[in-house]
Amino acid sequence: MFHVGGARSALYNWATARQQGGVFVLRIEDTDAARNKPEWTDGIISALAAIGIHEGDPSFEGPYFQSANAGIHRAASEKLYAAGRAYYCDCTREQTAERTGSAQTGYDGFCRERGLEYAEGRAMRFRTPDEGATVVVDLIRGEPAFPNSAIEDFVIARGDGSPVFLLANVVDDLEQGVTEVIRGEEHLSNTPKQQLLWEALGATPPVWAHLPVIVNEKRQKLSKRRDKVALEDYLAEGYLPEAMVNYLMLLGWGPKDDVEIRPYAELEQLFSISEVNAASAFFDVAKLRSFNGEYIRALTVDAFVAACAPFLAADRAPWAAEDFDAAAFAELAPLAQSRIAVLGEIVEQVDFLFLPQPVEHEQSWAKAMKDKDGALALLRTAREKLTALADWKAEPLKAELEAVAAEHGLKLGKAQAPIRVAVTGRTVGLPLFESIEVLGRERTLARLDAAAERLAAA
Repeated sequence: MFHVGGARSALYNWATARQQGGVFVLRIEDTDAARNKPEWTDGIISALAAIGIHEGDPSFEGPYFQSANAGIHRAASEKLYAAGRAYYCDCTREQTAERTGSAQTGYDGFCRERGLEYAEGRAMRFRTPDEGATVVVDLIRGEPAFPNSAIEDFVIARGDGSPVFLLANVVDDLEQGVTEVIRGEEHLSNTPKQQLLWEALGATPPVWAHLPVIVNEKRQKLSKRRDKVALEDYLAEGYLPEAMVNYLMLLGWGPKDDVEIRPYAELEQLFSISEVNAASAFFDVAKLRSFNGEYIRALTVDAFVAACAPFLAADRAPWAAEDFDAAAFAELAPLAQSRIAVLGEIVEQVDFLFLPQPVEHEQSWAKAMKDKDGALALLRTAREKLTALADWKAEPLKAELEAVAAEHGLKLGKAQAPIRVAVTGRTVGLPLFESIEVLGRERTLARLDAAAERLAAA
């Protein structure tokens, strides 16, 4: 699944590339066979397309597959070895820990001067400079310096000769002309090692920008094991792609005029990677819901109806396909549009229309029918008055029920509760009188009867 943090990183890369007339490079780093499946690649491509990053745009390049570059990865490691910038090592972790007295100390350079040649099982390590520091020029974090003495001689090729991620990533960037690398801050610790590799291969390192980590409400890094982090999950719930893009763009950056809700085209023009804040960014689901609600309300009614369609289809909705009435939904759609923040919520707003009976929501029933005798009398009076109503429209329905309320010494709001629960199953929902109008006389009266019978039998 595509992590929202990855989506944020992709959008920042996309905006930067398009601003500069460059290209966004999608590379699938698939050298780890256990973590590589075609459907996962397809998922990445479709998730990117959902947020507007796709191969139909001239600013998009790829996907490239790292595994296709195995030859140039190996050639680069051999070049470093020939130049004396790398050496072979046959030490195990246990041997290193025994020499240093700690499993956490790291490699001690034991094989640096042993002059070992390639043999099966021997890893290749990069010879890190003993003195000085590697300064990383980062557009977000300034110029952090990493003492070379604190960087161990790290592995660049495994015992079978296959290069590890650090080297493969550098070689691919070099071969593909990557000039800017914008990625999550968890990669910052890798950057001095990669920068040393760039320089050892005789190339100028790219411009770096390490984005702030995204955290939950407890200020913990978003984790797929604990938090909802998949972009696909949010889209499946009914968050609009445009709203997701807008919100993700603001996780660490914001326009100087503080106008947050705006189309991506404007955000792209205003965005500056150097203005991204280095502090952690809070993924506020409540704020995302608010954004999404704004985008939903901005849709035309026809667009809203179309956007709701997947959630109303029989394979996802609780009613049978033959019970769904598109015309009835269209009548209430404008009212629902102003009341939901996520498209998936549409089902609870309109299920009373398409289910044979309203849902049984015990909490709503108990609240509305607390005064059993009063509720029963009210339902029976409402049933009697509505039976004789000639014009089954919202306004006459309201007038009739106002009269019912007055007859029972109640305000309309108080009188509505038992009727709403009897008809829709819930204490909250769409405007009652418009709902009853669309539900129709026969079904409304039948539900009033059923609720009265239930109360009488209690």
